[in-house]
Amino acid sequence: MNQPSMNPQMPGGNITFNHGGHEVLDLHEVLSGLMGQMEQYMLYQEHIQDQELMNICQNQSQFMNSQYNIMVEAFSTGNDPSMPTSSYKMNQSNDVTYGLTPSQPSKPKQSVNELDDKCISSFMIGLAKANATALTTASLESTNPVVRRVLADSIPNFIEMAYELFLYQNKNGYYQVPQLAQQDMQQILNSFAKSPMIEQTGQNNLQ
Repeated sequence: MNQPSMNPQMPGGNITFNHGGHEVLDLHEVLSGLMGQMEQYMLYQEHIQDQELMNICQNQSQFMNSQYNIMVEAFSTGNDPSMPTSSYKMNQSNDVTYGLTPSQPSKPKQSVNELDDKCISSFMIGLAKANATALTTASLESTNPVVRRVLADSIPNFIEMAYELFLYQNKNGYYQVPQLAQQDMQQILNSFAKSPMIEQTGQNNLQ
C-alpha cells in the first residue's frame, strides 16, 4: 500500500486531515457495523447448538477483530497500518445441494428459547452481507489511498464469510437452492455470445 505523499493544507499552512467527508462518514458506518457484528456474534454463541456453527462463529469473530483493528489504525492515522490485511480461509467445501424439499411454512419465533441454529446462521449471513455492502460503498468514496486499499482488501473476506455460512446452511437444509427447468436453464445459458475483438487499425506516434 502506498502512503499519501502529503496532507492537504488549508490557507495559512495549517495541516488538515487527509480524508474526504464521504470517507469519514462511510468509515464511521463500516466500523460501527463491524462492532455490531462482533457483538452480536457474542450473543449468538449463547444459543448455538451445533459445534460446527460454533467454530464458524468463533473463527469469523477472531478474524473480524484483527481486521477491525487494522481499519481503525489506517483510518485514525491515514497511513499504512502496522499489520497487513489478510485473507479469511473458510473450512466448508464448495459443494452445493440443488433443489427444493417440502417443508412447513416459516413464521416468526415467539420466544428466545425457540431460536435454533437455522435462525442464528441466518442472522450471521445477514450481517456478513450487510458489511460487505458497506465496505464496498465506503471503498468507492475513499480519497485516502491507504484507507481505500484496506477497505477494498476486506471486501472479499466478508464475501467469503457470507459464502461459508451459505454453504453451512445449504448443507443442513436451511438454505435451499431452486433451479430452473433444464430447457429454460440451457436457453438462458446460451443467450449471450462473445464480442469480437477490436483490432488496432494503427498506432499514434508521438514525436
